[in-house]
Amino acid sequence: MTTVIIIVAAVVVLGLIVASMYNSLVGARNNRENAFANIDVQLKQRYDLIPQLVNTVKGYAAHEKELLEKITAARSAAMNATSINDKIKADNEVSNALAGLKVSLEAYPDLKANQNFLQLQQEIADMENKIAATRRFFNSATKELNTLVQSFPQNIIAGMFGFHTEPMFEVPEAERQAVQKAPEIQF
Repeated sequence: MTTVIIIVAAVVVLGLIVASMYNSLVGARNNRENAFANIDVQLKQRYDLIPQLVNTVKGYAAHEKELLEKITAARSAAMNATSINDKIKADNEVSNALAGLKVSLEAYPDLKANQNFLQLQQEIADMENKIAATRRFFNSATKELNTLVQSFPQNIIAGMFGFHTEPMFEVPEAERQAVQKAPEIQF
């Protein structure tokens, strides 16, 4: 009788441990999804600003048509992306396209003095800062999930229930190269 009680108690304790591990994995996955929902809101606002920016630039930089089309196409792809990973990839393409626009616009002093353009540029810069902050939160939530998925003994539970490591929201390659490049200082 005592052995049966001990076995039942051990099974109950083991069941509670498994349930606790599963719940922590679910919580981490939900935190990651919530963090991405915050990014999604910021990205939507950014995508709403892009057509205004493109229209403002069109009048000044007519021969930059290919670049403006690339930005519009990247925005469209980003808005149509459905999964988190697809949205991350599409947003990286938008970031690369916008970076190309910034470089290209240096040749247009009249445009850089235009009030509408300056205001849009400021709004986009603010949006980029907000996106960067939400990316940090998302990456923190992703790291937490990935740590749980890879840690023993939770990796066993994660494997049983289909949890796997998820990618971070990394800086696009063009931005990474720009950050790694030494700044040019002119006197």
